[in-house]
Amino acid sequence: MKFIVDAQLPKSLAKWLREQGHDAIHTLDLPLKNATDDLEINELSLKEKRIVITKDSDFFNRYFQKTEPYKLLFLTVGNLSNLALVQLFTDNLDKITSALETHFVVEITRNSLIVID
Repeated sequence: MKFIVDAQLPKSLAKWLREQGHDAIHTLDLPLKNATDDLEINELSLKEKRIVITKDSDFFNRYFQKTEPYKLLFLTVGNLSNLALVQLFTDNLDKITSALETHFVVEITRNSLIVID
């Protein structure tokens, strides 16, 4: 799968996803880095069919208003250490990728995976 990790999440998450065999970039990899605005992230997501991973509710709201970005993994986990965040993905990556194969919006909390379509 192809992912773009939003600015409020660590670049190490994109690195970890690449280590798991996915195509993942972080906003820091873009020309404007973390100053890249949401519209540009949406455009990139649509153009390259990248799943946006974010904690930003603006992406969640925009999806239901404009059906963009391409797909969304919305994290509602509160503050987690980078290590705990990667562990959450380690424990749930198969479920996450399976859900995103057939659905457009998936929410992950500390304790559950919620498919929203």
